This record gives sequence, C-alpha cells and structure tokens, in this order.
Amino acid sequence: MKSGPILGYDGGVNMLTPPRPHLEIEVVFDLVCPWCFLGTRRLRRALARRHDLSVDLRWRPFLLNPDLGSAGVQRQDYMARKFGGEERARRLHATMTDLGLAEGIAFRFDRIHRIPASVDAHRLVRLAAQHGLADVLVDALFTAHFCEGADLGSQDTLATIAAQHGLERRIALRFLASGLEAEAVHAENLRAHRLGINGVPCFVMMGQHGQGAGHAIAGAQEPEVLERLIDVALAEAAEF
Repeated sequence: MKSGPILGYDGGVNMLTPPRPHLEIEVVFDLVCPWCFLGTRRLRRALARRHDLSVDLRWRPFLLNPDLGSAGVQRQDYMARKFGGEERARRLHATMTDLGLAEGIAFRFDRIHRIPASVDAHRLVRLAAQHGLADVLVDALFTAHFCEGADLGSQDTLATIAAQHGLERRIALRFLASGLEAEAVHAENLRAHRLGINGVPCFVMMGQHGQGAGHAIAGAQEPEVLERLIDVALAEAAEF
C-alpha cells in the first residue's frame, strides 16, 4: 500500500506532508445585491493568494426584498422607491461599475429590466451545494444577472444557468417546481437577522468544525482586509 507524499527523510523516519490549515467561511449574501457580487469576487481573490489553506465556503441566503412577489418588480419602480429616483441610482451604478472592473466584473445595470425575487435562486444554490457545485453556480448567477440582465426570478432561466454549470436541466426544473428548500431559505434569512446581520455581504470565518468563536465582517471588503481576518481566525482555531 502506498504511503502519503514524503517531504524528506531524517534518521529513518518518514516525514509526511502536514495537513493544510482548514477554514470554514460562511458567506451571507443575496444574489440581487451588486455589493455581494463585488464582495464575493474579492473574497475569491483573497483565497487565490492562500495556497496554504484548505477552505470550505458555506453560502447563506439573505433576502434584501423578502416581501417581493414571485414576479418581481419593474426596475424603474424599484429604483424610485429604493433610491428616490433614477439619477441617484445611475450615480451609484457608475461607482459600482468602476469598482467591478478591478474584479473582472462588467456590470451592465442597463440590461436589468426587472428586480427579481431571489428565493428560487437561493434554493438552486442549495441544490447545487448537494453536488459540490455551489461555488461555481453562485458566481454564474451573479454574472448572468448583473452582466447579462438575466431574470433570476424565472425558473426556466435558472434551470438554463444550472445546466451550463454541471446540473441537469430537467432535475433543476423539477426541483424548482417542487418548492423544496423554500422554507430553509426563509429560515436562514431569519437566522441572519437574529444574529444581528442587517446588511450584506457578511463573511463569518472560523476554523474546522467551528473551532474558535468565529469572526465576522460586513461589506465588500478589500482582499487585504479579508486576508487579515483569515489569519485572525486561523490563529484562534490553532489554540483549540
């Protein structure tokens, strides 16, 4: 039987490669939040620098518009209600567009005609997680909505995106039509509020199996800030 990889040989004792430190990161987010798209891309950039780590991302839903009907709402009406008018929204979108370019995001807010309810999209992420595909699907859903104007409230659209990233379209459609995991999404949203999370994205970092108290930070933080929090969480977990 083969042994694990050997780093060296000293005094007749095989030195096995030590395991990489493990980190669990809960990402509390909404798929219709541009700051969440920006924040998750920055997190991915921070983690790409840390080849010394093994990381599991846990995607936790947060509903920015929990009372939005399944049909969503016209973008113009939503902007007027949320930002007081299209002009203020345009200024915000211009800022987001500039920030997104640094993370490889080509925001195209002009392509978004409806603000969708995000419950079904979060449900689909939970299905993808069962197949180890959540990480790639989250980014694909963000990209489809914010760069291509895809309606994430459409189950047909969601199934198409799922099929492009490893899930069978037929299975995705059947799952979405079933209503499965809807209660879990609402429960997770309620949990986030009970934990005092009132804005997203929010990142909660802890060692393997929840070692350490967990360290949270909100907002689309720069990768350097996230890396510092990673080191704090790892140092605390090492004490257990």
